Amino acid sequence: MLYPDITPFAEGLLEVGDGHRIFWMQSGNPAGAPVLILHGGPGSGSSAGTRRYFDPQHYRIVQFDQRGCGNSLPHASEPDVDLSTNTTWHSIADIERLRISLGIERWAVFGNSWGCTLALIYAETHPDRVSFLLLVGITMTRHTEIDWLYHGLRRFFPEEWARFRAAVPPGDRDGDLVGAYYRLLCNPDPTIHVKAAVDWHEWESASILVDPRATLSARWSDSRYVTARARIITHYFHHLAWIEESQILRDINRIVGIPCTMVQGRLDLEGPLVTAWELSRAMPEAGLIVVPNAAHSADLAEMAATIIRVADAMRVRISK
Repeated sequence: MLYPDITPFAEGLLEVGDGHRIFWMQSGNPAGAPVLILHGGPGSGSSAGTRRYFDPQHYRIVQFDQRGCGNSLPHASEPDVDLSTNTTWHSIADIERLRISLGIERWAVFGNSWGCTLALIYAETHPDRVSFLLLVGITMTRHTEIDWLYHGLRRFFPEEWARFRAAVPPGDRDGDLVGAYYRLLCNPDPTIHVKAAVDWHEWESASILVDPRATLSARWSDSRYVTARARIITHYFHHLAWIEESQILRDINRIVGIPCTMVQGRLDLEGPLVTAWELSRAMPEAGLIVVPNAAHSADLAEMAATIIRVADAMRVRISK
């Protein structure tokens, strides 16, 4: 089903300013149609599996680790790393620097989960650089969506949410849990910030594992990985991703001419279908494919097969 695993033909670190270097990789056909993969999280880092959605004979597949995660430097697992220069808008600028450094004029953009938000904002900021949007597990990172993840979902997982809530100081338990975890994760004491990272991921795992076929990434057992990921997620969500609540929908007219297909699991609790539906209503020319028995895990059979089918079909709609 997936295309064979492939080894990148080029990789490196790109200086993007503010003391940051982002790690990038290229795979597939060096002369192929460029496609950029934007990972989720924020802070999850790139994965080898994601590039297997794309035909390596046709696509020039570009991946990079967003600031602070994966193999990018400095790494957000270190509590003294300054996150103030790690924002949505820094990521948008980093994408453009990477495109220019690789000599790419236009590229298709694939975004999954948080990567959808980043893909949409990038396309609205640089519409002339995007040939196609492929979005999976749709998010727009609105305040209402963040509130759903850390309060609304308690209706489905009351026991897990009680543990999640109990892990922050008593004075924070009835307020902003994202902010409370953000402060714990910024604490220099590893006994505090590592525990907070583990507690954060235990809560997130509840909605992932609602699909009995889903598994957790092996990286979730790595304290360095989960600390960086949790620090970046809480930093972004505590600051509402530095975007206005309706910004993506408000500016959607900027990308109406870009071909777009959305793939959404009907049973997705982390990114509920209503978000994809609202986006599709604002983009009537875009396609929305609802996968009946799928949740938020893009790598499971029905989701992966749908993504590959769309990626194969979009080859005829984009140029090199």
